[in-house]
Amino acid sequence: MKQRIKQRGGLWLTIIIVVVGLIGVGLTRFNAGFYRQTVAQVTHVTASSRTKTTDEFENKDVDAVQTVTVRILNHKHQGQTYRIKNSYTQSGAMDQAYRRGDQVFVRIPANRHSAVTIQGLKRDTALAFVVWIAFALLLLIMRFSGFMAFLSVALNAALFYAAIQIDLATNGGHVYTLFGILAVIFAALTLWLVLGWGRQMWVTFGATLAGTGLAVVISLTVFAVTHERGVTYESMQYVTQVPRPLFLVETILGSLGAVMDESTDIVASLFQLKTERPDIEPNQIFKSGLQIGHSIMGPLINVLFLIFMADTFAMTLLYLRNGNNWGYTFTMNMSLGMVQSLISGIGIVLAIPVASWLASRLMPGEEVKPS
Repeated sequence: MKQRIKQRGGLWLTIIIVVVGLIGVGLTRFNAGFYRQTVAQVTHVTASSRTKTTDEFENKDVDAVQTVTVRILNHKHQGQTYRIKNSYTQSGAMDQAYRRGDQVFVRIPANRHSAVTIQGLKRDTALAFVVWIAFALLLLIMRFSGFMAFLSVALNAALFYAAIQIDLATNGGHVYTLFGILAVIFAALTLWLVLGWGRQMWVTFGATLAGTGLAVVISLTVFAVTHERGVTYESMQYVTQVPRPLFLVETILGSLGAVMDESTDIVASLFQLKTERPDIEPNQIFKSGLQIGHSIMGPLINVLFLIFMADTFAMTLLYLRNGNNWGYTFTMNMSLGMVQSLISGIGIVLAIPVASWLASRLMPGEEVKPS
């Protein structure tokens, strides 16, 4: 009977998540009134011309022009229609084509002699759909644990947004202090929500901070010895603050995530081992932690490398296709990411003995049963 009730509860949870999610995603098509920007819907598109182009590096593209008819959905121009010329390229590097049914942001100038322009797509429907899918899968597969994981991401995003606003307000004057404190809060909040308040959480928290801190200290020492030769801060694009502090902050946050992931796996496995074998000795726990770390270290470092490659892939192709050699492409587009990956790799390696040692020493001992 209990199993049947549990199955029915799971079925109703699935139905509620699906229905509420679909309603929420659908409502984003009718929320133009909540935007300060002028929102319009594309009602008709007519292709005007297409021209093939080739540049000096033999890159081929197609320049196209379309006439887009839009109907305004909000503010004082609501209901009015405009015909707008949109020029775009087939590659879509800096522009895009629009289709019937798209919702877009438009700029309507006060001067009637100026042209109405499209400023970009309104993407909240696609974003809401992706968020709903992620949230639904977390709840359906992991239930309460999935909800807590989603909550940790949401809270961390809110904290990160607040930290950026403070950084902008202070013009980057306290970037190290601000984001250093933020990194500690990130780790504590995430581990508390995911693991709960207990000894396992504190051991993982200590291993995460120690591994990340040691990696940063080693990297700063190497920077000091080498005078940061080869670290091309000037390749950081669109930075309006001093680039070096921002680079170090990026490195701390990136390394924190990788070290936290590994520390959580090692400590959780060791605590489970202690539960199954209460009489196991601390030295055996430490050796088991090293073995677990060695088995997950390689895949985790490769994951970091693949993330780095994916992040730089598009810009690398753009540099190479425009006549730049591999040396210049690596220097201006890949070198800083490689340095960050190496620092994160150092943190991953150091976290293995740190997490294993902390778990072996701080894990609760065997309880003595009364005679």
